[in-house]
Amino acid sequence: MHWRRQGRRLGIAVLFVIVGTGLWEFQGRQHQDAYTWQGVPTWEEFRPTTFHRVLRNDGFLVGWSDVRVGALWVSYQVKAVPDNTRIGGRPNFQADWRTLWPVDTDSYSGSGYDRGHLAPNYAIAAVHGRSAQIDTFLMSNITPQRPNLNRQLWQRLEESVMDHFAPRFERLQVITGPIYPERFMDNVFNRVGFVEVPQAFYKIIVAPHDEAPLALAFIMPQDVRGNEPLDDYLVTIDDIEAQTGLNFFPDLTPTMEAVLEGELRTQGWALEEIARRPGRYQ
Repeated sequence: MHWRRQGRRLGIAVLFVIVGTGLWEFQGRQHQDAYTWQGVPTWEEFRPTTFHRVLRNDGFLVGWSDVRVGALWVSYQVKAVPDNTRIGGRPNFQADWRTLWPVDTDSYSGSGYDRGHLAPNYAIAAVHGRSAQIDTFLMSNITPQRPNLNRQLWQRLEESVMDHFAPRFERLQVITGPIYPERFMDNVFNRVGFVEVPQAFYKIIVAPHDEAPLALAFIMPQDVRGNEPLDDYLVTIDDIEAQTGLNFFPDLTPTMEAVLEGELRTQGWALEEIARRPGRYQ
């Protein structure tokens, strides 16, 4: 009788695990469809520096590295919003319990680095709402950026995504993240608290038309002045993959991948109209 009760309890526990795992995977697929296009980024080859966990947030996904103690990528989608769109007040930064190493909200104090957003406050709030905006202030979405980059050049690029690129297309897929030196040991002690400091940042913007998607990709180093033209930093997606060890859009066909990721094409984006435009907060 005792063993029968134990077996029944074990069976119920296993059932709960199976159902819970199924719901978790179902929710994950829903998030992946909403925040990614042509597959979640993964690694080209398995290494400790490319291994990461996917953290699901309201409005975006984070590829979190416990080795770098930072996001390797953040993926989200945006669309055009009315010019008079207002968002809620700026939330407070919050520690994220899901990170293995503690990253406190005051970790950057006195470091000389800004708390730079990867999934941007305004774009996520305007498209996905207040709850998503609050999630952008989780420290898992924050990375060390020099002030001239964070407040000027990077801000101008984020502004261009919403004010210029999004109105031209039905929706945009954006993937953004840091770039580190090729040799891990060369940068292992360059940290703000536990968080490794990147040497540059990338942003990939895709207009995902079914037959002929368009893409722009940028790499911006930490040591910019801030007033440089955006098109000075154009690269191919293949360039970013080579420097990060990541594989973006893994579900693309080989033919489409060769064109979208291997060629640098700006047709259709009208980048020249805004490449030298000063930022809103300069």
